[in-house]
Amino acid sequence: HGKNSVLVLRPADSIETTQCWKMAMENVDTPTALIFSRQNIAQLPDGTDYTQAEKGAYIVAGSDENPDVTLVASGSEVSTLVAGAALLREDGMKVRIVSVPSEGLFRSQCPEYQAQVLPAGVKKFGLTAGLPVNLQGLVPAHEGKVWGLESFGFSAPYTVLDEKLGFTAENVYNQVKALLN
Repeated sequence: HGKNSVLVLRPADSIETTQCWKMAMENVDTPTALIFSRQNIAQLPDGTDYTQAEKGAYIVAGSDENPDVTLVASGSEVSTLVAGAALLREDGMKVRIVSVPSEGLFRSQCPEYQAQVLPAGVKKFGLTAGLPVNLQGLVPAHEGKVWGLESFGFSAPYTVLDEKLGFTAENVYNQVKALLN
């Protein structure tokens, strides 16, 4: 981390939260911001190596070798990608899911690790409940697209908002199909 920077961590589920809490306790150099979700979130697939959260981004268990598309998110959106990936796999697509609790930490890894997690030339789809720019550093426009929000302040139960704003497995499926055609 640079001087005066903040370690920002946005965990994807309760186990990743425990890992991020450990990282926060061990970070004695800068302040740490932990960004949580209020809604209930499905756990990431069994076998996920949560210790890799320390690298800022990592491949979630159950991801396919030589993927047709890499799905990228942080926080609660990762479990939405897992659900969308199940629909894409029904169509015979190979899918990789990447959880990014900390883009800053990921950027500090060696280029080889970054390329291993997010290889160039593989189509990418990012999902963020924030501004699309939040993920555009990891999902370059020439390799894919980011689904995000351009406005804030909507008020409704999260299940209603997710449906209206496209934070669903079905929308992940539809966006990725459009991207690959």
